[in-house]
Amino acid sequence: MRSSCTATLLGANPFPPRIARTMATDREFVDYLVEQVALGDRLTFKKMFGEYALYLDAKVVAFACDNSLFIKPSAATATLAPDLPQRPPYPGAKDYPVADELLDDPDRLRQLILKTAALMPPPKPKKRGK
Repeated sequence: MRSSCTATLLGANPFPPRIARTMATDREFVDYLVEQVALGDRLTFKKMFGEYALYLDAKVVAFACDNSLFIKPSAATATLAPDLPQRPPYPGAKDYPVADELLDDPDRLRQLILKTAALMPPPKPKKRGK
């Protein structure tokens, strides 16, 4: 496997999407995403069913599924990246913009993540146990 730096210079996703939807996203891919977006502790992730949800300031902004980055649909994607391809992140889901091509443009990806978070509702408060 090529290093992320080499792949970025060559313009390729160093973690190509899987053909069959049978394997989970690589943790290394999620680490690479977090590194590319470069928002420090503000951008976190949680593993869910072998895939990952990405949170900015506790708001879900994207999903990493099958080693691809799916951005939550919003006016931000329609404005900042209207030409992104769309497909469902998992079987039965609606189409999400796939931002793999933005992995080579961290500034644009960061802007998209920030604008998406600004448009998402605040997280629901957790229910306290009895």
